[in-house]
Amino acid sequence: MKRAKTGWWALAGATGQQWAGRSTDAARRMMLAVVAGTLVATSVASIPSPATALERMTLTAPGAPEDLIETLRLSSLLLVSRDEGHVDSGSLMATARAEYGRLIPLLYDHGYYAPTISVLIDGREASEISPLSTPAQIDRVEVIVTTGPLFTFGRVEIDPLAPDTVLPEGFASGQPARSTMVRAALAEALDAWRGLGHAQADVQVQDVVANHNTAELNVRLALAPGPRLRFGAVVPQGNERTRSNRIIAIAGLPRGETHDPEAMDEGQTRLRDTGAFSSVVLRTAERANPDGSIDIEAQVVEAPPRRLGFGVEYDSESGVQLTGFWLHRNFLGGAERLRLEASIDGIAARTGGLGVTLDARYTRPATINRDTDLELGTRVMRLDERDYMADAFEADAALVRRFGDNLLASGGVQLRYERAEYGGTSSNFGTLGLPLSLTYDSRDTPLNATEGHYLSATIMPYFGFGQTEHGARLRFDARSYADFGSEGRVVLAGRAQVGAIVGSALDATPRGFLFYSGGGGTVRGLPFQSLGVAGPPASGGRGLVTASGELRVRVNDSLTLATFADAGWVSAGPLRGASDWQAGGGVGLRYDTPIGPLRLDLATPLRRNASALGSSSYQIYLGIGQAF
Repeated sequence: MKRAKTGWWALAGATGQQWAGRSTDAARRMMLAVVAGTLVATSVASIPSPATALERMTLTAPGAPEDLIETLRLSSLLLVSRDEGHVDSGSLMATARAEYGRLIPLLYDHGYYAPTISVLIDGREASEISPLSTPAQIDRVEVIVTTGPLFTFGRVEIDPLAPDTVLPEGFASGQPARSTMVRAALAEALDAWRGLGHAQADVQVQDVVANHNTAELNVRLALAPGPRLRFGAVVPQGNERTRSNRIIAIAGLPRGETHDPEAMDEGQTRLRDTGAFSSVVLRTAERANPDGSIDIEAQVVEAPPRRLGFGVEYDSESGVQLTGFWLHRNFLGGAERLRLEASIDGIAARTGGLGVTLDARYTRPATINRDTDLELGTRVMRLDERDYMADAFEADAALVRRFGDNLLASGGVQLRYERAEYGGTSSNFGTLGLPLSLTYDSRDTPLNATEGHYLSATIMPYFGFGQTEHGARLRFDARSYADFGSEGRVVLAGRAQVGAIVGSALDATPRGFLFYSGGGGTVRGLPFQSLGVAGPPASGGRGLVTASGELRVRVNDSLTLATFADAGWVSAGPLRGASDWQAGGGVGLRYDTPIGPLRLDLATPLRRNASALGSSSYQIYLGIGQAF
């Protein structure tokens, strides 16, 4: 029986390949390609080759499955070089010699361990052309791949396995012997041991044999789990501006507890989420400590401490909104964030006037414990809306706690003062609130979600002073996204919002607490905050319900078309009493950019309320990110 051993390091995709199981000519061509590629790299740099017009370049794999042929074509260095316009003879020859090593791992990945690859330059094998005699002109390049038989797994064995280890179904006798499946099975086996605290689990013996007579791949991997270890010290590395004790606190690895790769992943995420680092890697030390613990190296690269940003939004009724911010990502050397933000809205608005907001917010990660952040903020506002003008000041403090990847809870205190003019009167509203919120977010991409859910519930009991009565403000926001298995090409998105104010009467509630409908955040096609409660005097309501639906169809990699419909209802009481509703719909375009989709919506009223009569028959919205 003829057998050829294939080194595991070749299957794992390490640099260099062991060309086992090939014909002598094929192996010679592949090895020569590696040697020749090095020589050409130096000769081409010093001796320019004349550019030529390439007449034809093809890649064929007779009898191979279509998906494999497509993979080979997408991965071919020669085809990529042609598409990028690198068709001078020197570049083509260097690329042709590298083509052998490029395609071989792909064939291994698909279970073909006895292929023949021929790269013909005007009918001559590229590996047989001396790198010192590059042709002056190349007219035809042909890549011909003969896959040989599809290998299947023969005897497969990984031992010892940790309790309850589940190996991939494809890693079994009789299944296609893809090298990727071997790697996946090994990764599962090692991860299972490491998940039980055996941080130094590794491969002790690897025996991977290709039997060319039976087209089988026999795999035997012997593991060395090593001792069960505990977390030792976290050792920060690479930090210059950030204090080491803060990196240790944010990483939050439980010293003395059993080593756990998942805990390390969570620690990396917490450090990245601070924004203070452009790169974070938590790595287990190579050697364990005598006491049975093992240290963790926290390798960080600090991000530039300061950042500037701006934004622009436009709708044809409420005008232009400009926003800008300045961010310090490591304010006191403990990965704290200080964000100063300013916005101006109502520029060139048809109704209302200019509004100005100044906001300062400080965030300290890992306060109380590794999963709890402290947030302090102040905000000053000048509001010029349809039915009132107000100057307001807010100061708040909150603790924000993460529970896993998707759940966030916060609680704190908020002091607010507002002086408002409306309906010919002037009132002073003051509140001391205790806001509590819970947010669940499983969206794949918040700015451009194609699947997942977003649920947010907020309740803020408040004590009133001035002309404010005691009460509570409640707000619920639910969003859902489904792509029906289309990989994001066709997405149906839905949103519902519910709000209520209980306790304080309509005229004893701050104007900024009341609910309105109309505009980009509620009902597109209707003027911003055009639906409230009829007067006298007109005002916002104590109850709100809105619903939105949107269908998004991706046309190509950059462009998406959308159609949508929105409806909103506002009531004088908390979801009861005098009320009215409005609806709008329209179409939109989304153009993907590096910072999110550029959104253009054209909407028209489907049902107007009295306040919107006489307004434009359409509204235009322009901004970054989806409407919801």
